Amino acid sequence: MSDTIYFKRQNRLKEVLGDKGLDGMLITNLTNIRYICGFTGSAASCLVTPSGQYFITDGRYIEQSKSQVKGFERYIDMSSHFNQIRENKLNLGGLKIAFEGDHMSYAQYEKMTETFSDTSWENCSMILEDLASVKDDYELDCIRVAVEVTDKVYEEILPILSPGHTEKEVANAMVSKYREYSEGEAYSPIVATGPNGAFPHAIPTDREFKKGDFVVIDAAAKYAGYHADMTRTPIIGESTSKHEEIYSIVKESQQRACDAAKAGVPCKKVDSVARDYIREMGYGEYYTHGTGHGLGLEIHTSPRFSPQSDQILEKNNVMTIEPGIYLAGWGGVRIEDDVIIGEEGCEILNKTTKDMVVLN
Repeated sequence: MSDTIYFKRQNRLKEVLGDKGLDGMLITNLTNIRYICGFTGSAASCLVTPSGQYFITDGRYIEQSKSQVKGFERYIDMSSHFNQIRENKLNLGGLKIAFEGDHMSYAQYEKMTETFSDTSWENCSMILEDLASVKDDYELDCIRVAVEVTDKVYEEILPILSPGHTEKEVANAMVSKYREYSEGEAYSPIVATGPNGAFPHAIPTDREFKKGDFVVIDAAAKYAGYHADMTRTPIIGESTSKHEEIYSIVKESQQRACDAAKAGVPCKKVDSVARDYIREMGYGEYYTHGTGHGLGLEIHTSPRFSPQSDQILEKNNVMTIEPGIYLAGWGGVRIEDDVIIGEEGCEILNKTTKDMVVLN
């Protein structure tokens, strides 16, 4: 990825901090650190102040940080990050500095405020998440690749969705293929047959597929750090009128939400379009989660489709749209696509059919 992309992100962060009356920001969330400077290691902090941009890590990452970190002066030592900032006089007194309260323990907060008692610390957790929610062309390309691999792997595992095979077997096969074709799995696959499908985030078990089972398959690839996220719900062997009813309701709900998603639309509106239809069809109490979320370097990120959201969709947000119905003791149906938000509508990235598939 071009260094210019990181410099643009860093300049945009400074603009946002200025607009909020802040002098700088301490970044401790590793995903946000990767976004702002390119570092992919497991221990780091970044400090942005009026006098400079500083990257702090330990001796394990001397060479890695040298090759990865863009736009930040590096400080590497075995002492704590706060000690390095203090000893190198990187945080000038009297500044108003943002920190990521959602990504810091209370013990860390106490240490930070004790070490830098003359700094005014402001909890501003979503600054970088909101910046990262609008994707650039490089990010969109990465997500497209991740979705393409996701579609490919789904098609390849369909032959083993049959009696005699288990949820775990299918989940493990998908992980193997994601690692062969891309960076790996975006998250631990959900493969839930029959009544297990009533658990929206079921963990694969040794249960074998049986005729008449819906199979909720929520699994996806990751490419260059960027996540895809797809769910499909085929049926094994034979369907009943109840299967067809539940599936058609979820499919129509999902399509209505896709049709509603475009720049300028409140996220809660997209959620309500999906939720209201399921409620009208008599299954509102069985739709128990939000309609979707942002995608990027995290699998669940800003913005979010939920009744509580106050966010407005922007061009080049990448979102999931994933309504579902879950009936205890019977099973569930979820249909999920990844979409790019545009001015006039959304682009659905997944090519896997959303028609009800009966596997014989």
